[in-house]
Amino acid sequence: MSRSIVRQSKFRHVFGQAVKTDQTYDDIRVSKVTWDSSFCAVNPKFLAVIVESSGGGAFLVLLLSKVGRVDKNYPLVIGHSGPVLDIDWCPHNDNILASCSEDTTAMVWQIPDHTPSRPISEPIVVLEGHSKRVGIIKWHPTARNILLTAGSDNLIIIWNVGTGEPLITMDDHPDLIYNVSWNYNGSLFCTTCKDRRLRVCDPRKNEVVAERLSPHEGIRPMRAIFTKEGNIFTTGFTRMSQRELGLWDPTNFEEPIALLELDTSNGVLLPFYDPDTNIMYLSGKGDSSVRYFEITEEPPYVHYISTFSSKEPQRGMGFMPKRGVDVSKCEIARLYKLHERKCEPIMMTVPRKSDLFQDDLYPDTPGPEPALEPEEWMDRRDADPILVSMRDGYVPPKSRELKVAKKNVLDTRPATRRSMSAPVLDLLFCFFPSFLLLFILLLLSLCLSLLFPLSNCHLLLCLLEKLVEEIQNLKATVLSQEKRICDLENKLSKYTNGTV
Repeated sequence: MSRSIVRQSKFRHVFGQAVKTDQTYDDIRVSKVTWDSSFCAVNPKFLAVIVESSGGGAFLVLLLSKVGRVDKNYPLVIGHSGPVLDIDWCPHNDNILASCSEDTTAMVWQIPDHTPSRPISEPIVVLEGHSKRVGIIKWHPTARNILLTAGSDNLIIIWNVGTGEPLITMDDHPDLIYNVSWNYNGSLFCTTCKDRRLRVCDPRKNEVVAERLSPHEGIRPMRAIFTKEGNIFTTGFTRMSQRELGLWDPTNFEEPIALLELDTSNGVLLPFYDPDTNIMYLSGKGDSSVRYFEITEEPPYVHYISTFSSKEPQRGMGFMPKRGVDVSKCEIARLYKLHERKCEPIMMTVPRKSDLFQDDLYPDTPGPEPALEPEEWMDRRDADPILVSMRDGYVPPKSRELKVAKKNVLDTRPATRRSMSAPVLDLLFCFFPSFLLLFILLLLSLCLSLLFPLSNCHLLLCLLEKLVEEIQNLKATVLSQEKRICDLENKLSKYTNGTV
């Protein structure tokens, strides 16, 4: 009897499909900054996209349900004085987002469940420790409030967001850091660097525990990401500028587990990994396709599955955590493709005839509860993520406030030019129409006094006083209504946070 040569896998037939036009997010001015970031972050509640803005850096945060055209006056998250380079949602609180920027700072934001009526400009924590732009920001996968930043000063700083203070600073990289990836339980992270080395770092020992020179021989930027089993998946370029991917055992960097050439495109391949299915999705900036591979323990170890192709090139990509997929449609992953002016969700599904829950497609997945406190992690304790079942789908919890022991670092530093001038500008814009109208009325009364007898001037002055009084009353009404709106917003925010 002949032996079957077809590989047995439940993920042999994974199909990608873009959503319908009315389910996309349109009229988004995606950032044009030259940085190899994904420019997009998504979780079961929100979609965040780095956008073009004048006078500093900004990003847009939308509820996932808010599809369609985005109003040009939709409130942004502002606060950075330079372009935003990277954003990342907290895995343990769907309302907490971290951002980093060319202004050398990282900021942590509390995003309300309701659509804000004005731009969000006050972060809950500002993290200052880098001397040059900060291009990478990553939350720890299992420990509460632990955040990693990497900057163009070649430093990696690990912060306790709850206190706003740095816990660990590593200066082992002699050149620009391309990317950072935590392993499954957050005990190690790997980095790629412009010096063409792949490093594995133990942050609590503050040392590099393994490194490999030139996992890819080309000089173009590399990317590396830990798999659930502890291997490292890399993307890079050959000496002939062909794109290449590799799989490595960090305990034995001499030879790769697998090495595979792809094509000759120029864009850096950004890897997105699903630890539940061991599928790696590769998205290249400027490409119009997404390739995906299954990583197994049998040769050739990295198995090509298929390619999702479309007509438009992608400017960036977001990857939904498994908690946010639709189990009723056998959806195993969802990517958010950034076009020049819109964001398009792409659903990855495994066709099944039955409508029942597919246990084999949905093992328990990391949930929102942290496994460790910051002090436990610093004491060298390790723990895998706390898993939740996907059987009944995942319902995001209500907004939870980030507990910050040291109140906003903004309170302890000198006011910036932006924060000092903002109230003055507000007052100018508020009273300018009144001043203008008053000036016009004075000018008009002067002209009339020249044209008409003196007896009519008294009447004109009375009318002028009446108009000024009406303007003052209107101004008082506007200010009182603004105060009322602020009070209502604060009450609504306390109400939504009060259930935690």
